[in-house]
Amino acid sequence: MLKLEIVTPERRVVDVEADSVTVPTASGEAGFLTNHAPLISALKPGVLYYSAKGATERLAVSTGFVEVSDNQVSVLTDTAESPDEIDASQAKVDREEAERELVTNVTAAADDNAAIKERLDLANARLTLAAGR
Repeated sequence: MLKLEIVTPERRVVDVEADSVTVPTASGEAGFLTNHAPLISALKPGVLYYSAKGATERLAVSTGFVEVSDNQVSVLTDTAESPDEIDASQAKVDREEAERELVTNVTAAADDNAAIKERLDLANARLTLAAGR
């Protein structure tokens, strides 16, 4: 079993024993099982999955970090929302705003658009979870 802890600046979102954890990282999804090698990685906005007691739970997470060590997975993220906490209409507005900004900044350097792309990725993750409630 893994000890999973997900923390935002405002609250401790999750503190459970989990069978597996999958997080969105800059290099793709990373999955963790018991006895995983130690790791620290940056999170990108997306959907975090974890399995506990036969059920799979999902959260929309923003940027942050994940650390795996001694069967403990610690996720530090700016935001983490369950499907029930997501305001789908606001997520849609956020996605549309980010898409407009990307179109108007099409000639900007990739680094200049990184924050907009992160907002778009988070809005898409939130909408994906809200649709599957």
